[in-house]
Amino acid sequence: MGEDVVGTSYTREQRQRYREKVRQDLDVFERMLNTHSFEFDRQLTGMEIELNLVDDHMQPTMSNAAVLERIADSDYQTELGQYNIELNVSPRTMPGDSAIALEKDLRTSLNRAEKLANEAGAHMVQIGILPTLLPEHFTTEWMSANDRYAALNEAIFTARGEDLFIDVEGQTGERLAMYADSIAPESACTSVQLHLQVQPTMFASHWNAAQAVSGIQLAVGANSPYFFGKQLWHENRIEIFQQATDTRSIELKNQGVRPRVWFGERWITSIFDLFEENVRYFPALLPVTTDEDPVALFEAGQAPRLSELRLHNGTVYRWNRPIYDIVDGRPHLRVENRVLPAGPTIVDTMANSAFYYGVVRMLAEDDRPVWTRMSFAAAESNFTSCARRGIDASVYWPGFGEVSADELVLRHLLPLAHEGLRRWGVAEDVCDRYLGTLEERCRSGVNGASWQIACVNTLEARGMDRRAALSGMLERYLEGMHSNEPVHTWELPK
Repeated sequence: MGEDVVGTSYTREQRQRYREKVRQDLDVFERMLNTHSFEFDRQLTGMEIELNLVDDHMQPTMSNAAVLERIADSDYQTELGQYNIELNVSPRTMPGDSAIALEKDLRTSLNRAEKLANEAGAHMVQIGILPTLLPEHFTTEWMSANDRYAALNEAIFTARGEDLFIDVEGQTGERLAMYADSIAPESACTSVQLHLQVQPTMFASHWNAAQAVSGIQLAVGANSPYFFGKQLWHENRIEIFQQATDTRSIELKNQGVRPRVWFGERWITSIFDLFEENVRYFPALLPVTTDEDPVALFEAGQAPRLSELRLHNGTVYRWNRPIYDIVDGRPHLRVENRVLPAGPTIVDTMANSAFYYGVVRMLAEDDRPVWTRMSFAAAESNFTSCARRGIDASVYWPGFGEVSADELVLRHLLPLAHEGLRRWGVAEDVCDRYLGTLEERCRSGVNGASWQIACVNTLEARGMDRRAALSGMLERYLEGMHSNEPVHTWELPK
């Protein structure tokens, strides 16, 4: 969740001081981009996997503190809800068969963690939104014990001045319309975050490429079709997360004020564009200042932490977020791709990440980039359409016009991804394993969301009500998840 904070309320003087420090940090960051050396000895990738916790009856269990105590591994951390935890994967390079080694390491780590979670009466689930989660689960203590979460909740509702209204309508006519008096619905949205370290001069092309392909990522990777018992979008995380962290009143929305969960509004020419937009458009949510003098550190030849700017950046929820970070005293830049839901399996996750890294590499290095031939509005329309319809979505792509997302992947983007991974130095058998998984997913038309929907429909046709069908589906989902067989191969109830 980013920088730690202390306290949940702030004075006017604190807010003014924070504004001044953020602007000072931004000025220093601009100078660093022009003159400073950024870490790039090896281009590293990273991953974060958010997980849900359920009991033996497939209901969410508010027990992350007990589970983490048993796991006793610093790679596993708390998340917003007490039924969430997060696995942080150490950065590594991509060449050779490192992805296969990563898959094995993840399976070993998660199997160990699952066994220890069982001792606390919990099972871990890799899924975009826990389908058995209901409003009643938030009537008792649900938020993890962390000052940042409490401060964020307080800040959002102070800015709004009223309760949140969650309103989402699905493709089949089901609709969720409800008020929320906390950011609890945000905790339902569990994702896989992919990190890619980039040089300053190449940041804009990688971010633009990530934006262009984000909708396609959703189409092939959707895994969140149910929320509070309703079948809504194929990737509900996108709309739920935006509405659950919206600091705007209805009047501010009508004025066109930008939401904090934001796709963006233009292609960029520098990472500075994104940080500058964050400072220009968004007021502080967590105005916590430090004693760091970034100007003095910069002029002494050291890399400042720019803590205020980084904290502010962490409260603007772009689907592709710019990251400035310091490791061992050396600064580096990353694109954090926040589009994908968790699950269904590790092999599916690896397939999604291989596709992303391969395609982004090719699009970023293209002599005639796709963003010079496609409007930003078209990329955003693709993003929303794919969140709604998943693997059945149609998208616009230069040279293809309107095309089904799966066809675009099969005919154009998979070959690009393969060549991109080859340029990364990824072994051929690794490409075949992960891109082959994605190819078969597109040919079968089955991803996590479509499998969940088909399974629930089958169980309801047998006479189960929605709650029982969701629990029954999740039981079968867990079996498939632990098998580590790709979701498109999972059987449906007979």
